[in-house]
Amino acid sequence: MPYALFCNDAKLSKAYPTEADVWKEARKSGLVVDVSSDEDKPAPRPLLENDYEIRSCPPDPDEDPAKNKAEAERQARIDLELSS
Repeated sequence: MPYALFCNDAKLSKAYPTEADVWKEARKSGLVVDVSSDEDKPAPRPLLENDYEIRSCPPDPDEDPAKNKAEAERQARIDLELSS
């Protein structure tokens, strides 16, 4: 089952094959903050801002999660090349 970013019941992102793919896109969009959760844990944990959450969902009728992932990866490479 694909995953997407939601706020309340509104789907805000394209569907991606895995939850990790959505976390990656949310982080690139600046929607993820790192917070300290416990004194026992040395590294902060990622947390979505506001009321955002990542949920499993069916893709829209004309949507291909694998294609969405490939397009996001292609755009990330282009952005990296342009910033170099």
